[in-house]
Amino acid sequence: MKAHVCTRRVLEFLVSCMWVAMGVMGRTGNSSAGSGNGPRVVNVGALFTFDSVIGKSAGPALLAAIEDVNSDTSILKDTKLNLISQDTNCSGFLGTVDAMQLTGKEIVAAIGPQSSGIAHVISHVMNELHVPLLSFGATDPTLSALQYPYFLRTTISEYYQMHAIADLIAYFRWRKVVAVFVDDDYGRNGISVLGDALAAKRAKISHKAAFSPGASTSDISSLLAGVNLLESRVIVVHVNPDSGLNIFSAATKLGMMSRGYVWIATDWLPSVLDSSKTIDPHTLALIQGVLALRHHTPDSDLKTRFTSRWGSFKNNETPMFNSYALYAYDSVWLLARALDAHFKGGGTISFSDDPRLQERKGSALDFTSLRVFNQGPKLLETLIATNFTGLTGQVQFVSEKNLIHPAFDVLNIGGGGPRRLGYWSNYSGLSILPPEKLDANLSNTSISNQSLYSVIWPGETTAKPRGWAFPDNGTLLRIAVPYRVTYPDFVTKDEGPLGAKGYCIDVFEAAVQLLPYSVPHQFILYGDGRRNPSFSNLVNDVAQNKYDAAVGDVTITTNRTKIVDFTQPYMESGLVVVAPVRHIKSSAWAFLKPFTWQMWGVTGVFFLFVGAVVWILEHRMNTEFRGPPRQQLVTVFWFSFSTMFFSHRENTVSTLGRTVLILWLFVVLIINSSYTASLTSILTVQQLSSRIQGIDTLISSSDPIGIQDGSFAYNYLINELNIAESRLRVLKTEEEYVTALQQGPNHGGVAAIVDELPYVELFLSDAKCMFSTVGREFTKSGWGFAFQRDSPLAVDLSTAILQLSENGELQRIHNKWLSRVDCSAETNPIDENRLSLKSFWGLFLICGIACFAALTVFFCRVCKQYSRYSSGGEQRDVEESEPARPTTCTFCSASCRNLLKFVDKTEAEMKEMWTKSRESMLHPGQGSVVQSS
Repeated sequence: MKAHVCTRRVLEFLVSCMWVAMGVMGRTGNSSAGSGNGPRVVNVGALFTFDSVIGKSAGPALLAAIEDVNSDTSILKDTKLNLISQDTNCSGFLGTVDAMQLTGKEIVAAIGPQSSGIAHVISHVMNELHVPLLSFGATDPTLSALQYPYFLRTTISEYYQMHAIADLIAYFRWRKVVAVFVDDDYGRNGISVLGDALAAKRAKISHKAAFSPGASTSDISSLLAGVNLLESRVIVVHVNPDSGLNIFSAATKLGMMSRGYVWIATDWLPSVLDSSKTIDPHTLALIQGVLALRHHTPDSDLKTRFTSRWGSFKNNETPMFNSYALYAYDSVWLLARALDAHFKGGGTISFSDDPRLQERKGSALDFTSLRVFNQGPKLLETLIATNFTGLTGQVQFVSEKNLIHPAFDVLNIGGGGPRRLGYWSNYSGLSILPPEKLDANLSNTSISNQSLYSVIWPGETTAKPRGWAFPDNGTLLRIAVPYRVTYPDFVTKDEGPLGAKGYCIDVFEAAVQLLPYSVPHQFILYGDGRRNPSFSNLVNDVAQNKYDAAVGDVTITTNRTKIVDFTQPYMESGLVVVAPVRHIKSSAWAFLKPFTWQMWGVTGVFFLFVGAVVWILEHRMNTEFRGPPRQQLVTVFWFSFSTMFFSHRENTVSTLGRTVLILWLFVVLIINSSYTASLTSILTVQQLSSRIQGIDTLISSSDPIGIQDGSFAYNYLINELNIAESRLRVLKTEEEYVTALQQGPNHGGVAAIVDELPYVELFLSDAKCMFSTVGREFTKSGWGFAFQRDSPLAVDLSTAILQLSENGELQRIHNKWLSRVDCSAETNPIDENRLSLKSFWGLFLICGIACFAALTVFFCRVCKQYSRYSSGGEQRDVEESEPARPTTCTFCSASCRNLLKFVDKTEAEMKEMWTKSRESMLHPGQGSVVQSS
């Protein structure tokens, strides 16, 4: 970058020297003020290449705009614009020299240049002279920097075009592109913005193919031949319109315009095509299927009238015009409106000498002919604030001095010429509706809301190209394979042609066979064969481009997915704990094991509770629940526990009692069935026991833990579970697994081993089920194939792995390599088969609510009867037969006894008492006789 800046400074110095040496042939100053508010004539400069695709359209448009302004009496009144055009040629150096000649002619503004390289140099001079530079063609986004305050772009910045291309790439879901561009300020800076825009879409430029501005056809062919050897088939072409078709001519000869390729051209291609009424068939054949962007200018009456007048314009050499003609025309009107506002505000036009330049008068570097435009800063502010509707639509500048609402047409070149697929704008993204019909205040740029019409791709196909292919340069895909020592059935070295074998290799090869294209590859063993390699290092090497992929038992973890792309998991995995176990023999108290002690206690309480409730409900009307207290207590206990076997002989006669009993018998049925099933399981299934019950027990202890060499579990236990590193023991072979578990923590071994489930299943089978897993899987993950970020092969292989799973091929490969004896018994199943209270609390709750509801109804009815009994003569007869007792306590005691006596009475006795009470009320005398007798 520093070298580039220094080169530019040297260029400016040389140009200045040449211009001073040439001298000033004459000076055309602005005419003195007339009778109006402004001068009679105002000089305006124009910088562009006359004999170029853009210049041939911009030149006539500038002359037409000057004539239209000068003939319009509503603007500038008596002031006329004098256009001083300067041909900048196609050479950057000569063009800069020609542009410098314009600065000494006391111009108030310069329209142009079309070249970004010349704009960079001439902007420094314009900054010193305070002359605004209105460029209709310099799209380099770096020209908007603060170092160019007098540069005002009147066309759309390349920044927005590159973001439009990035949205196209994301829309079609491509990840890598190749950029072919001209190596100048215009090309380099535009592609730099494209790289940033693609990065925001999780895509990237995989290769930059640059060529010099004057490159020959052979140089371009050699460049494209190198591009053709690359993986990406999506090619973005960002070149100058005058030489751009040479790219497609060379690509056609190389067979790069066929099926599978994607070509995206920036606005240079529509600029070439729009300059002709009919496109040459040979040219059209070169660009079939190409996507291109064109500046979007809305249809309007102004644009229609301009089009109809095009044939009558001066210096017109082309039958039609491109979009740069419209921007050039609007640039003149922008300046005219700004000058009109400037003069109406009392502004004038004047120039003065720069004291710094006067000091060099008479020296070899005499710059005294350069004069400063005094009103330049004010005119610049007026230009930025100007807002009007022109041929290109609304002409208004945002804070960054870019045009408001940038938009592009998305074109597809077909057999009949360009075909519009849709539009792009900075607020709507890709859309089939014109931007002017969408609300600019509502941003709607998410991928799900983007839409375009169908595309005809190179090769005359409507099928979307994959966007990549394996490079046709003889290079094989470098695949790293872990050289395992333990569990070689998964992957290990092989003396055959592949160089590796195992379950993982067969899965990968089967998936590759399902792809619609060939994948030339080679397996490279990773590791020394004496111990398992580090899988984290393996993944890092793939991320650092040492290998293209890693195939093996690579676990998909969060940290690894941040640096590589994984395929769909082809094997489920997760960490489990393996520990020594012992067999449990049945005991004399095995019949108590189906229930926990809480369950036994609550069940017993409910047996007594339900028996007591049924006794209360049946006592007043069922003779089987009456008798001496001792007999009734025995009845309650007998009735309660006999319901366990449905052998109770007492009948229930009350509605409430029957309701409670039915619900309780249902609960007893469920409890009996569950008890029988649990006891059967405990007595018939082989029982195992271990001191380690799972990962939680292992964490809380201080015993050593075994870890497989190279496993990610080592870092996981330290970083995630906070287990001290000193407790971990790295085990390198299956024999070390067995020895460490048999020795135990007290004799130099380990209390348990933490490893992934596929390894554990294979280890337990090989160890004849001497050990067992304890607890559950405490992580869930899987194995996948690792590729470099944004590799399209990862996506295609994921689809292939799903097909293997659906057609059963994945299970067949599993049976071939990993079919072993199943050691599925887990430790301590007694605890898992024991039934706890939480499994039945719902039943007990329903039964309890039913009992309390029945008791509530029963006591409400008893209270009502007692109230009736107390207000009648029966209670008074009882009280009169007893001696008076004046104390309050004695009175309460008597009332309680009376209530209990009342409750103890049967329903028949109560009916008889109420009958006598009614008769005594009807025959009072008879009642007295009865009482006296």
